[in-house]
Amino acid sequence: MKYIDLRSDTVTKPSPEMRAAMAEAEVGDDVYGEDPTVNMLQETVASLLGKEDALFTPSGLMANQIAIKAQTNPGDEVIVEAQSHIYNYETAAAAVLSNVLLRPIEGRYGIVTSQQVKSALRLPVYYNPKTTLICLENTHNKAGGTVFPLDVLKDIYSIAQKHDIRVHMDGARLWNASVATGISVKEYARYADTITVCFSKGLGAPIGSALVGTKEIIEKARIYRKMFGGGMRQVGIIAAGALYALKYHRDELAHDHEKIRWLANALQNVKTISIDQNTVQTNILVMEVTKNGITAEEIAQKLKKEGVLLSVMSTTTIRAVAHRDVTMDDVQLAGEIIKKILLE
Repeated sequence: MKYIDLRSDTVTKPSPEMRAAMAEAEVGDDVYGEDPTVNMLQETVASLLGKEDALFTPSGLMANQIAIKAQTNPGDEVIVEAQSHIYNYETAAAAVLSNVLLRPIEGRYGIVTSQQVKSALRLPVYYNPKTTLICLENTHNKAGGTVFPLDVLKDIYSIAQKHDIRVHMDGARLWNASVATGISVKEYARYADTITVCFSKGLGAPIGSALVGTKEIIEKARIYRKMFGGGMRQVGIIAAGALYALKYHRDELAHDHEKIRWLANALQNVKTISIDQNTVQTNILVMEVTKNGITAEEIAQKLKKEGVLLSVMSTTTIRAVAHRDVTMDDVQLAGEIIKKILLE
């Protein structure tokens, strides 16, 4: 059976043109810093985000965890949003690898306010952990692809600077935020000390993320990448796919946003689910399914039998993610199948 796969934008596959660019890539040993294609990718990403340097990593999780490791000490506290990827989907890596305490704050649509952050800061007494890092997510996966407002980001960064705290942005889908708002990735990056960006989601590259920041932080990050097993050799073959995606695929993300808006509108009046249209901002749609008497997993299994793949986010929520490998026709057909299953 051919599936309409809306589980994630990570399921995208490289196009023939991207594969050709990868096959022709000039390579060298990246552990020695001698892979010209990787170096070009890192320079390109650092320039796009207006930072001094960047480091290519196999995954976004590794990039996030390197950022935490490079900017904290054991026993420090890191403020995170309660539904964030770092807190929920990174296998407690911050506790294991950096020995830090994650302090979750419940945001609205994945967004924490500057006042919430200010209230969460510990009093500077010896028995309290020291807050040294704030991690924000843009766009926010679990909230439905919501964009972090720039004015709130500015306020939080200002508070962080006053208290000598660093800000890390998990910008795995920062490209989507930029396309949705028209705000450049460089403008978003002004208000974070480090940023993670991903090439293997909506951009369609097969592998890879990058951590961006100052030369000092990236020098430390390079050590931790090696320590975590992320040192790679002739990886320009992979970096070439990311470079191709940056050049040709970024603007196409708008089409994915259109597909999800269509799906959200098509399913809005189905009474057995609930969709918060305020969260429909980019390429992710989260649906509450508590009204139909069966679990999200049961719905996902029924849909799979009909040829549609969705992600189960919890016992009561399912997620659809649009990407470059599904057409609008695919999404419209999926919408009809989802309606059929939900109305049974």
